[in-house]
Amino acid sequence: MSQNLPNLSLPLLQASQAQKHVTHNEALYVLDTVTQLSVLSRSISSPPEAEDGDRYLVPEGSTGDWTDQIGAVATFNESAWQFLTPKVGWLAFDQSVAKYLYFDGLDWGELPAADAFANLENVGINTTADATNRLSISAPAILLSHEGGGHQVKVNKASEADTASLLFQSNWSGRAEMGLNGTDHWSLKVSADGSNWQDALSVDPATAAVSGASVQSHATDTTAGRLMRADYGYGPGNVLGVVSEVSGVPSGAVIESGVGQEGVYTRFADGTLICTSEPIVADVNVGIGASFKSATKTWTYPSSFVSTPIVSAGSVDDVSNIWVTAGQADALGCSAVAFAHTSAANASFSLIAIGRWF
Repeated sequence: MSQNLPNLSLPLLQASQAQKHVTHNEALYVLDTVTQLSVLSRSISSPPEAEDGDRYLVPEGSTGDWTDQIGAVATFNESAWQFLTPKVGWLAFDQSVAKYLYFDGLDWGELPAADAFANLENVGINTTADATNRLSISAPAILLSHEGGGHQVKVNKASEADTASLLFQSNWSGRAEMGLNGTDHWSLKVSADGSNWQDALSVDPATAAVSGASVQSHATDTTAGRLMRADYGYGPGNVLGVVSEVSGVPSGAVIESGVGQEGVYTRFADGTLICTSEPIVADVNVGIGASFKSATKTWTYPSSFVSTPIVSAGSVDDVSNIWVTAGQADALGCSAVAFAHTSAANASFSLIAIGRWF
């Protein structure tokens, strides 16, 4: 039967042993030394004056009674030093520096402090980190959750010319990137091969206006799949308004209507202009029967044409057989003679001019 236990080398009582209390007390001393192990220092190399129960870790270069006891736990027992050889995994608290130590089989090392992870060189979780990818994670998913409220993911860059972005890859080849790519404009870039990139969307930080390959580049751009610009497309806000054009391309509303001094007009984005005069009363007998009336009108169009329009007459009353003869007509107005076949004392009609405003 062994005389000592395998881990702490506690002495065992033997059969028929005399003075068993000596062996028992020796075991208690060992337990008292290693239980909740806390040492006064691990840097003192010369045995100091000590009181019963003082404990130290013996460093390299120790002298006197500590010679050849490197790494051992030295405890002062009444009048002499006793030494315990540590085993892998032993823990001790160094009171001189307020740090926990562990024994790795060769030497005592410091356990990481609570703030030891505040400035790590790199971290790899289930993968290896490197000098560029200092935080590397290999996992099916990453969860970033709130702590009782909202949650932000911040990507910061040093200057406008630098990049702060999220890059999405396929088999380690870039396919999409969004963020601040070399400017302070937020952009979304896409690539089919990881080498050739184009800005699909770019947002101006000052105006929030959107541009890029996914947005109409000009008013006649009808490329399939592109987003329509508000100033190039039409909707409830610009169907009616001021009609305009640039080099024959509409740049304003679809329909414009207004009132002039002598009638109303309607302009269309395709260049068509329709002008209608105020009602004209034909009450002059033309001498070929009381049923024929006429009127002469010098009319200035409520909106000018670019060339002489076609002028005709339309009935205001329920009168048939109205015809008009327009003389001295130009882009600004005309002098017209209208005839009406009616048995009434007079008839009302309007002149209609149709042409182009550009």
